[in-house]
Amino acid sequence: MSIRNFALIYGAVFLLVGILGFVPGINQMHPGDPSLVLNGYGTGHLLGLFHVNLLHNLVHILFGIWGLAVFRNYDQSRLYARGVAIIYLVLAVGGLIPRLNTLFGLCPIEGNDVWLHLLLAAVAAYFGFLAPTYQPGAMSTDTTNSAGTSRTV
Repeated sequence: MSIRNFALIYGAVFLLVGILGFVPGINQMHPGDPSLVLNGYGTGHLLGLFHVNLLHNLVHILFGIWGLAVFRNYDQSRLYARGVAIIYLVLAVGGLIPRLNTLFGLCPIEGNDVWLHLLLAAVAAYFGFLAPTYQPGAMSTDTTNSAGTSRTV
């Protein structure tokens, strides 16, 4: 998979997840969560597993828009992958620390979000830092054998 496809897929999934955070039934709504300062519509457990609220859903939507906005550009897609990797790694670590695991009551990032954020960061890190760099014309290689004749592979 190319880095551009990574940005497209992550962008589409983040956007979809952000929207689904506002859909009753998919998000098991719990509008009065005592661990959160920011409560209200969109607060609950997405798919019964992932603690979300209004801000959390909006962040997913923003990451989705970012990915969809840059997927046509290779360099911007790599930057997106690097940004997702770093930000989601920080969120995963923060999810393990009391008081930070809700970003001071603003956005829940604890529980199942920790392992999901680690997984998202790992995949994004591969595409952002380890995936082969795109080189135009890399599909064909000109080699010269010992007899001095050239052939295209």
